[in-house]
Amino acid sequence: MKRKLRLKIKITENDIKLQVKQYLSLRGWFHFHLMAGMGAYSGSPDRIAVKDGRVLFLEIKKPVGWKHSDPQKRFQKDIREHDGEYYLIKSLDDLIKIIG
Repeated sequence: MKRKLRLKIKITENDIKLQVKQYLSLRGWFHFHLMAGMGAYSGSPDRIAVKDGRVLFLEIKKPVGWKHSDPQKRFQKDIREHDGEYYLIKSLDDLIKIIG
């Protein structure tokens, strides 16, 4: 009996983070990564991007099996209540739909 070989490509959260970083730079956005840790606002997103007066709060997740923590949900709610732009990004396509 022959077994079929299947190639599974696993896209990680770090893969998406790198793609987002590169695309934002390519499109001329000022952006930076936020480090979680002591003194950080609980639930802060992975990246903030700014261009032409627009400020994006970007939480980057892997395409499948991701979890949005309760602090992240609260942060999202706080930003949106103040008319801010908070997005969950699970692929480069998600970002392209947001900024073009």
